[in-house]
Amino acid sequence: MPGNLTLEALDNLVRRGDIDTVLVTFPDMQGRLMGKRVTAPFFLEQVARSGMHACAYLLTVDVDMTPLPGYRSASWATGYQDFHAVCDWSTLRRVPWLEKTALVLCDLQDEHGRPVEESPRRILRRQVERAAARGYRVFVASELEFVLFRDSYEAAQKKRYIDLEPIGAYAEDYHIFQTSKEEFVHREIRNGMLGAGIVVECSKGEWSPGQQEINLHYGEPISTADDHVIYKNGAKEIAHQKGVSLTFMAKYDMQQAGSSFHLHSSLTDETGKRNLFHDAGTARGSALFRHWVAGQLGLAREFAFFYAPYVNSYKRYQAGTFAPTRIAWAWDNRTTGFRVCGEGQSIRIENRIPGADANPYLAFAATIAAGLHGIEHGLEPPPLYQGNAYDDPTLPQVPGSLRDAIVELERSRAAREFLGDAVHEHYLHTARLELEALDKVVTSWELARNFERI
Repeated sequence: MPGNLTLEALDNLVRRGDIDTVLVTFPDMQGRLMGKRVTAPFFLEQVARSGMHACAYLLTVDVDMTPLPGYRSASWATGYQDFHAVCDWSTLRRVPWLEKTALVLCDLQDEHGRPVEESPRRILRRQVERAAARGYRVFVASELEFVLFRDSYEAAQKKRYIDLEPIGAYAEDYHIFQTSKEEFVHREIRNGMLGAGIVVECSKGEWSPGQQEINLHYGEPISTADDHVIYKNGAKEIAHQKGVSLTFMAKYDMQQAGSSFHLHSSLTDETGKRNLFHDAGTARGSALFRHWVAGQLGLAREFAFFYAPYVNSYKRYQAGTFAPTRIAWAWDNRTTGFRVCGEGQSIRIENRIPGADANPYLAFAATIAAGLHGIEHGLEPPPLYQGNAYDDPTLPQVPGSLRDAIVELERSRAAREFLGDAVHEHYLHTARLELEALDKVVTSWELARNFERI
């Protein structure tokens, strides 16, 4: 469900004094909300009519907000010019966990009014339009996991993120009593999201101590990605307000399970009522479903960066941890990278490769591009896998490192076709810089291993 406010309703709330601040935001390359806090009267007088400007460097920075060199779209050579943020009114909503605050998401334009093609929201929109041109509507869902800690964000930083205390002491998968101890945070997140117009289905404990999953309702890709990023930002804000912290890192501790972003996808006709993956003549789905899945399988390695964008992302792929290591599809089998779920009109494919650190706009865009690739080329998947995929060395492997994923992305003609040359180079450059950042760092592991012993 999109945002829950109209511009007229916002105007009335401002006049009554119920809203005094509007967050004017857009997602960056990391899938974080960037933007400004705008006073409500100025928003209604100016921003609502003519948008907002922001520095184009925001699509060239790393997680530390450091402007990185080598981008064509924005650099010191271009003067780090502005781009123009234009409000998408379907996203306007109240933010219940922030006092007297509303939020709107924006699309980005350059100085000539053209879309900023490197913007994650634009990348996803182009794939949605490609699917629509073929008569398809795409529906997606994200199951997103995180780990909750007793430490505040400030305390965690002072401890250098070492010896943090998860809020639970034992595995809490589906565990009601342990998650009751965490309800002071999770209940606020669930209800806060509902108040912001984001439909939450449920929450549950996950495998590791302090690990939780809160499931959002399925929807069309852009609105679902919007909900996803608002949820991640809001969950951290609510945790901060409660004096605790949570992380969406893919793997914060090698002794514990990682946090995933299980990505479900299906296609319907233009009415949105008939699931095109369903075939009444077979329990295993239609020919279109098989083509879609074959595209996912065939491009999983080439598109890995869009599911796992950081060095840390690849630490999650460990056998026996419910994270995939092999690229195969199976019926309701959690050892494979792709899992067939549902039946009848609810049949869908779950991609288990993305981690909770993935940018949902890019992950959804890659999913649609891969599926359309399979349909356009009439690809057929291998037979449904049976057994423990972790133990089968004959299956293709999920890339084991960002270095491997970069090699796959560099050579990928499909990625270049779906992104375009300039955007492909933009994100390939981002991946290379992320790896370069690690290669320059002396880690605590190196110190412990080598300081005395060599």
